[in-house]
Amino acid sequence: MTHGIIAAALAGFGTGLSLIVAIGAQNAFVLRQGARRHAVLAVVAICAVSDAVLIALGVAGVGAFVTAWPAALTLVALAGGGFLICYGVLAARRVLRPDPAAALTTEGAAPGSARRAVLTCLAMTWLNPHVYLDTVLLLGSLAADRGDLRWAFGVGAGLASLAWFGALGYGARALSGLLARPSAWRVLDGLVAATMVTMGGLLLARA
Repeated sequence: MTHGIIAAALAGFGTGLSLIVAIGAQNAFVLRQGARRHAVLAVVAICAVSDAVLIALGVAGVGAFVTAWPAALTLVALAGGGFLICYGVLAARRVLRPDPAAALTTEGAAPGSARRAVLTCLAMTWLNPHVYLDTVLLLGSLAADRGDLRWAFGVGAGLASLAWFGALGYGARALSGLLARPSAWRVLDGLVAATMVTMGGLLLARA
């Protein structure tokens, strides 16, 4: 049983990490704040806690729905598998056709107040529709496929979010130079593509 819990948690960690490392406004904002050492703790906490709440909602909601209607697991697996494969294909496309302007930078406006940083981070997190797709729907559906181990999967995904945003915020001084290179994101996108297509194929096979 312990081995199963650890395996589910590791799967959740890998899946969560694959989803959140994609280039986006939220990651760029955290990187810039970390590079400037401005309101880093607040920004990292908002991102990690928000993801944890949304992941928990996904695990609880989708899991309860599947328990009440077992046939829904097949539909969830089909939808989740298709979404994962599409997500992986898009990541693979970024590897083959990289956008030089997509690299993260730490340049921009002055830091401003901590309140402004907090409000900006909240807006980027809760007003982004992709956050709900990734956490509530996608991670929720993948967790439901784990059955009784779905919460271990969810905890792993939440820890991945905490680890990523913590590393991005507090390691920004060291990471900013690397993440400013499009080639670094091509490597990350390659890993994301492989992971997403593989997991999507497994979900479709189980369905």
